[in-house]
Amino acid sequence: MKRFFDAELEALRTKLLQMGDRAIDQTRLAVRALAEADLKLAEQVIAADDEIDRLEVQIDDEAIRYMTLRGPVASELRVVIVGMKASHDLERVGDEATSIARRARKLAIEPRVELYGDIPRMANIALEMLRDALDCFLHDDEHKALSVIRRDPEVDNINRLVYRRLTSYMIENPDTIARALELMFISKSIERIADHATNIAEEMIYLQKGRDVRHSDEVKQVQALGKAEAKEKSAGAGTTPPV
Repeated sequence: MKRFFDAELEALRTKLLQMGDRAIDQTRLAVRALAEADLKLAEQVIAADDEIDRLEVQIDDEAIRYMTLRGPVASELRVVIVGMKASHDLERVGDEATSIARRARKLAIEPRVELYGDIPRMANIALEMLRDALDCFLHDDEHKALSVIRRDPEVDNINRLVYRRLTSYMIENPDTIARALELMFISKSIERIADHATNIAEEMIYLQKGRDVRHSDEVKQVQALGKAEAKEKSAGAGTTPPV
């Protein structure tokens, strides 16, 4: 029999998913602003960061009130705790989107460095991971959560590739150093977004199964498999950056 305040937990879920949608949208727009040298779009992303921050505060306030007033049972408590932790990761995703937009704004008024191609590809993978991790908050899908964790090495691999290419480019074209460094920072922001998606996926497994898989052998095995797959993809593309 459901407790009469289950609607409050559903409201918490809804707000978290709303926050996730905003974080994903902001990141997509930031990467688009970079690709299209769109100053107006970059400014739009920067201005919208406060909305994600407000949602995080609201989720924390509602979660604390629920724990204080409702005396949640174990399964309910997991929803509340995971919701709070996931909202913190999403707030960090929003911060990374803002950072990308700020750097895109700088680059938009500079001559273009023709090494942008891998960054949108990496962003697409990271955002797919984030979307899949959030889907697990609605559907109890441990397999999908593990698949998110498994894809993280692919993003790490692309980030290394970007760094290597940009380093070579700076050596050959010293006048591009400032712009290339901005792209390196953008690449690192996307790599961090994938890390936040992985964190959320791990929390979703805790929510569903009540076991903490962080730093566990299970996760290490999944990541090792992901590393092997990432290396195979790199070899197929003609590049073999170390994993």
